[in-house]
Amino acid sequence: MPVTSQLLRVLPRTKVLASSLLPCQQHQSHLAPVTHQPASRRLPHMWQSHQHSRSYQTASILRSYILTPPQVNSILKANEYSFKVPEFDGKNVSSVMGFESNQLPANAPIEDRRSAATCLQTRGMLLGVFDGHAGCACAQALSERLFYYIAVSLLPHNTLCDLEAAVEAGRALSPILQWHKHPNDYFSREAQKLYFNSLRTYWQELIDLTSPGEVPDTREALLSAFKRLDNDISLEAQVGDPNAFLHYWVLRVAFSGATACVAHIDGSDLFIANAGDARAVLGVQEEDGTFSAHTLSNDHSAQNDDEVARIRGEHPPSERKTVIRQDRLLGLLMPFRAFGDVKFKWSIELQKCVLESGPDQLHENEHTKFIPPNYHTPPYLTAEPEITYYKLRPQDRFLVIGSDGLWETLHRQEVVRIVGEYLTGVHQHQPLKVGGYRVTLGQMQGLLEERKARVSSAFEDQNVSTHLMRHAVGNNEFGTVDHERLSKMLSLPEELARMYRDDITIIIAQFNPHVIGAQRQEGQP
Repeated sequence: MPVTSQLLRVLPRTKVLASSLLPCQQHQSHLAPVTHQPASRRLPHMWQSHQHSRSYQTASILRSYILTPPQVNSILKANEYSFKVPEFDGKNVSSVMGFESNQLPANAPIEDRRSAATCLQTRGMLLGVFDGHAGCACAQALSERLFYYIAVSLLPHNTLCDLEAAVEAGRALSPILQWHKHPNDYFSREAQKLYFNSLRTYWQELIDLTSPGEVPDTREALLSAFKRLDNDISLEAQVGDPNAFLHYWVLRVAFSGATACVAHIDGSDLFIANAGDARAVLGVQEEDGTFSAHTLSNDHSAQNDDEVARIRGEHPPSERKTVIRQDRLLGLLMPFRAFGDVKFKWSIELQKCVLESGPDQLHENEHTKFIPPNYHTPPYLTAEPEITYYKLRPQDRFLVIGSDGLWETLHRQEVVRIVGEYLTGVHQHQPLKVGGYRVTLGQMQGLLEERKARVSSAFEDQNVSTHLMRHAVGNNEFGTVDHERLSKMLSLPEELARMYRDDITIIIAQFNPHVIGAQRQEGQP
């Protein structure tokens, strides 16, 4: 499908209420942001190194949709990816043994994105999950750009000068990232020159702000990268582009939005930078072999009292009752931190000015001139991340980064248990719980037999993120995977799928306890 026709596809989304959707959409549905269909091929990229809980109640309308087990597996495994990290990468012994990831769409096309890359001119690995709303344009831009901004922020002064000198002289640039991407995780070819120019302006400013021999601080680098990219997204939309496609694209990116949860892992040093409601959870193996969950990020939503207090404190007392309504920012947006979403950041005057000078597509939709209610003292939204530092220990066995579609279906402790049992092959049988249900002895025997069968088929999935996804979508009220339920959830038509679940994106990194233990003893980073 040509890209131009992909831009006009339409589907619902609930993270932003209908009245707040971006103006870059066709008038086919009041709940329909324009989205971007992922390409099925991998596109070349600059500097690339070529190496609130949902209850899943099954309605009668779903009963006719039954998939066979092979069909279910085909759907679940379509987007899975795995990468084994070399034990020694030429600079240091890696604390990350490898990672596995997967995505399952509910929106069509999916609005989530994921990224993974190894830093080539500094140390460490980057892993990130980006959850888009009001379309996938902003999440797509983050998946391509944010790691470059982080990598540049981590470069020492002299390396930045070398980059600028190479560009000035027209020499080839040494790669700064090695990407680890599924073939469906594509790059936007048309926007690469624009993206590069913005990134170059950023590193030029870093050269002016730093001194020879100065070593960047990882926390400050993450903070700076998040804020600068969001600023560039906003500025690019304001300036526009002579190319009509790019002009429309930068507006789509800015008027849609995305949350971001990124991990930077360097030896035993783990940083989590989070803006929004994706989540990072550590799997810790206890002395008795069981696994416990250690949460490394906070959701930026109405369920976070500190976040609610922060937002109310940034606006006048007269807005106390309107700035957060029905657990949403201005009654519309669920995450309280996000990239893009300029309708919650720009002044009314700037919004009108940009829209009036924008492409014709902006004027063909009734939402073009929409302004959020009670919009008095913008900005209401920020992409500034909350950053967590954690010193890894040998008992810290894996890290799970997931979009909110995962955490809405499974509790973090259940996630860690499922992953831990899969990775170790040891299943900790807890007493069978039936909640408030009345079960006969025959039903109890059936449940026990089902659990036994589940253990024997635990390695049906070769990818741990796929295994976790199977549980997230197919678990029944007894905590076991129900094939009939899984089949029905995966066979829902597009117009119904989003009513029952969200897009799910999962990245699971597995740590090497021996390397981490040795590095801690030696006092190395």
